[in-house]
Amino acid sequence: MNKSNTKIPNWIRVKLPISKNYHKLQNIVDKYQLNTICQSGNCPNIGECWGNGIATFMILGNICTRSCRFCNVKTGRPKMINWNEPEKVAFAIKKMNIKHAVITSVNRDDLEDMGSLLWINTIKTIRYFNPFTTIETLIPDFKGKTKFLDKIINTKPEVISHNLETVRRLTKEIRIQAKYDRSLELLRYLKTNGESRTKTGIMLGLGETEEEILETMEDIKKSNVDIITIGQYLQPSKQQIAVRTFISPEKFKKYENIALKMGFMYVESGALVRSSYHADRHVK
Repeated sequence: MNKSNTKIPNWIRVKLPISKNYHKLQNIVDKYQLNTICQSGNCPNIGECWGNGIATFMILGNICTRSCRFCNVKTGRPKMINWNEPEKVAFAIKKMNIKHAVITSVNRDDLEDMGSLLWINTIKTIRYFNPFTTIETLIPDFKGKTKFLDKIINTKPEVISHNLETVRRLTKEIRIQAKYDRSLELLRYLKTNGESRTKTGIMLGLGETEEEILETMEDIKKSNVDIITIGQYLQPSKQQIAVRTFISPEKFKKYENIALKMGFMYVESGALVRSSYHADRHVK
């Protein structure tokens, strides 16, 4: 169990999920028995995003084969794939009249294709039923296997994202089964071999230094990533790693300005920023 001794500062204010749109979206998600990272990840923006009719759908179940120390998604042996999931997601998007859909998934290292076939089926089915909806795919690393990355690239989503999450020094501690350089190479490969905009996100407050943050931003830019999101890590439950520091709004603004000067096309930087926050703006 991890308990933070750091008091949440007054600049972090989470909206309560009380709007009519929130409850409408919740009913649709429940009706189609869908998973969202908003719920499974205990995202602080669920009230705002769902209130605006925006959700990030999580496919391939809600049990992950990895055990990242920041993540609230369950770890263990996943259930069998639901091959009807693509249709359910597509119908929900149509019902919600979503103009920009964000799709993510748990890691499925237990599967021979790591879930890539269901990924492709989902993207194609969304497009079939929602031809005017743009798509962002927030993908796992597929262990860096390019044959699976090529499948995603060939579907040509408007945005392909993969989160680096933290600085090099903390990767082994925070993303236990992931690799810093593998994620960077994946992002580079996506941009070199595809036409989609590329995107990644990092969390602050895990004990990284400013020098490490700037070094990580430079590494990301060298991988030709178009969009970067920078947010504050918030401990989703007592089982995850504790927050070590809270980053001030002024610091987030500083990192935003630095990132823009580095040449990123679009930057989201703030305490409650998450990888899918304002995602619809990233395709404009």
